[in-house]
Amino acid sequence: MGIFKKDKLQILGFQGYGKANKLHVRGRALEDEEIDLQEKGFFKLIQNTWKRFETDEIKHTAIRVKLPNAAVYRATTDKDGYFVVDEEVNHLAVMANTEGWVQLELSYLDTNLKREILHQNRFPSEMLIPSSKANYGVISDIDDTILHTGVVSSLKWRVLMNTIFKRATKRSALEGTASFYHRLHRGKTGTASNPIFYVSHSPWNLYRYLELFLKTNNFPKGPILLRSMASFRARNRKSVAPQKQHEIVNILEMYPDLPFVLIGDSGEKDGDIYIEVAKKYPSQIKAIYLRSVNDEKRIERVTKLFNEFREVPFLLVKETEDAIIHAQEHGFI
Repeated sequence: MGIFKKDKLQILGFQGYGKANKLHVRGRALEDEEIDLQEKGFFKLIQNTWKRFETDEIKHTAIRVKLPNAAVYRATTDKDGYFVVDEEVNHLAVMANTEGWVQLELSYLDTNLKREILHQNRFPSEMLIPSSKANYGVISDIDDTILHTGVVSSLKWRVLMNTIFKRATKRSALEGTASFYHRLHRGKTGTASNPIFYVSHSPWNLYRYLELFLKTNNFPKGPILLRSMASFRARNRKSVAPQKQHEIVNILEMYPDLPFVLIGDSGEKDGDIYIEVAKKYPSQIKAIYLRSVNDEKRIERVTKLFNEFREVPFLLVKETEDAIIHAQEHGFI
């Protein structure tokens, strides 16, 4: 793990979500490999990819979460360096900005670690509290829904190649998606603050990479929900639901009075997951959009799925303009 090195430490705070009386913060304590996501060059890109996945976790250490009103809460990292704070806290909404974001400060509590921390022991994080003006929320996949990844390519080689050899600032967003998501964020009135949640099968190791992609391509700011490398080991067990499904269910149960639009692609299992979620939470799903990928067999399978499930408005999206028209017809934008 490298805990006795003289390396700089960091706490990577993942953008989270909660409620006016629910503090929910997630993050990870790591040695700072000082990855520069803007670096160019073949070998630098390979080196950065190695650093993202060859992590040195700070396990079983105490973390402090400080709120804007100076209130403090604590958590302990697990064997992989992850931590969660889930507490009932009153009056959180008054600490949020106009978009609903609460600014947080993370720090290490263990004084034995401070000899390794260079320059600082204060790390920023944020938590979203959906605005009372929100009419609905959006839960969106990332891979091949808004980001060209090649998830349907043989052996996922395009995903690997894109991640290793392309900087986040050079990755392409699907045409028109950022503008469409801004319109969903603002809703029919143009003044709403509908929350956007980004959910992916990608590991947390790619969090900053995907965060920079979303920012570079001007997508609405929203929590990015990924999964641990450990969950990959469980993915083939039929008794275990996909991590993406767990994240979607957690969001729906966090906001039982808020309906949602689900957006994904026809490449893998989004259709199956979204139908199962819609059956369990029928009153909360307003519509399902699946981006059409270039694979006839997968398109046929998804089309058959939704021919047999008509309880929720559904659209197989070939062009973003198709989704815009559908959203206008249903009063979403």
